[in-house]
Amino acid sequence: MRFRNRQHAAELLAEKLKTYANDPSTIVLALPRGGVPIGFVAADALRAELDIVIVRKLGMPGYKELAMGAIGSNGTRILSERIISTYEISSAEIDSVTAEETRELKRREKVYRGDRAAPQLKDRTVILVDDGLATGATMLAAVETVRSQNPARIIVAVPVAARDACARLGPKIDDLVCLYVPQSFNAVGEWYDDFNQTDDQEVIELLDKAWHTDTVMRPNTFLHAFGHRSRRHTH
Repeated sequence: MRFRNRQHAAELLAEKLKTYANDPSTIVLALPRGGVPIGFVAADALRAELDIVIVRKLGMPGYKELAMGAIGSNGTRILSERIISTYEISSAEIDSVTAEETRELKRREKVYRGDRAAPQLKDRTVILVDDGLATGATMLAAVETVRSQNPARIIVAVPVAARDACARLGPKIDDLVCLYVPQSFNAVGEWYDDFNQTDDQEVIELLDKAWHTDTVMRPNTFLHAFGHRSRRHTH
């Protein structure tokens, strides 16, 4: 199974999530950056609130694409003892990468959210979305970040995921919605025809559009947002 782009993947994913549509207790939380276009379309289709949960992968020194863990905005840190042991990564190296990624996490929080308060998640149904799961480390950090706020349910929804990531996340959440779990998995991008990197400006514009639209979002908001790109509102 392949996806034309993130919008196509999100439309298919939203179909699988329609049991959560029109429920005011449901909130879609996207993982920036690539998860925001997915979350925007899904939230629009479900008529649900959209927000973000910012987490950062802790890439292995010398090979940043391989996650040795992840951190969340509330101080959550998840480490892969298997990766750390296999590659003999020192505590000093872990702390150095953690400090670097914490700075980037705080930068993104400020750039994306501005003065807007984070949403209250207690007793809500939280749908965490991303454009795919490779190791599942960042999503696991997102799950733990959300869990600290005592939601009613946590659902993870992604277009594609590695088998190991699904197995790792499954016991930690109430439901996992994934369109495709391939036999072999190298990278999320290999399952998309168009996997252009999502930049900060795109994230800001999509969040701006969601946050300045009526609670019940209008149809085709995604197309409108990209067809009429505007500067961020200032308040």
